[in-house]
Amino acid sequence: MLSRLEQLGNQIYPVMAVVSTPTKPDITLYTGQTPNGIKISITLEELGIPYKTHAIDITKDTQKEPWFLDINPNGRIPALTDTFTDGQMIRLFESGSIMQYLVEQYDTEHKISYPKGSRESYEVNNWLFFLNAGVGPMQGQANHFFRYAPEKVQYGINRYQNETRRLYRVLNKHLEAANTEYLVGNKCTIADIAHWGWIAAAGWAGVDIDEFPVLKAWDERMLGRPGVEKGRHVPTPHKMKEMLRDKEAMDRAAKQASDWIVRGQMEDAKK
Repeated sequence: MLSRLEQLGNQIYPVMAVVSTPTKPDITLYTGQTPNGIKISITLEELGIPYKTHAIDITKDTQKEPWFLDINPNGRIPALTDTFTDGQMIRLFESGSIMQYLVEQYDTEHKISYPKGSRESYEVNNWLFFLNAGVGPMQGQANHFFRYAPEKVQYGINRYQNETRRLYRVLNKHLEAANTEYLVGNKCTIADIAHWGWIAAAGWAGVDIDEFPVLKAWDERMLGRPGVEKGRHVPTPHKMKEMLRDKEAMDRAAKQASDWIVRGQMEDAKK
């Protein structure tokens, strides 16, 4: 029973609802071996926090199944679930949103971020959105027209390869002028992690990374990080750099991807 003092205290200061705060992450990452997918596993490895992995086979349209659409209505990877501070599950989709969530919730030591509201944190956002609105979409279209399109459309190839090269020049010039190891100072941040999977796959889009020597040095620096090395192999081995040295392997991979991409487009058109 409550003492008279406790009863009086409750009358003066009503008992507030207790909000459950997780003592550790309860993260499940839904992902595949793509430039966007490995952004999140690399982020998690760089932060050093535990997570479970649910591999999504996009060639079998697993990402379009109802259970997955409850997590990401857009039917794309990566996606992530966690237990939020209210004790309820939270869903995250879109890689940039997931990365921002992870550093805001778990990067209290600013391993791969800067203090919120600082000049550097806004600069990180600049480059994160540069990737999400520029490099990723443009290089993705270069991949499509150069590797996957069932009909060769030279205008599309030229358009998106040239735009990808332009964006690479922006990155190369920035790194050269800043004279820093990473995009924002000498700390690897989510801006760097977001870019790496795409830059590592430059050759897949028909872009020669050797044209951009400072960016190439950054790529190699990133690859030397233990978190990048571990995270890039989730949920399956990352073989892009090896494949880019094997034309037959590239042709086989492109043909397989083209078949399911075209099939998926036809199915979506019927809906």
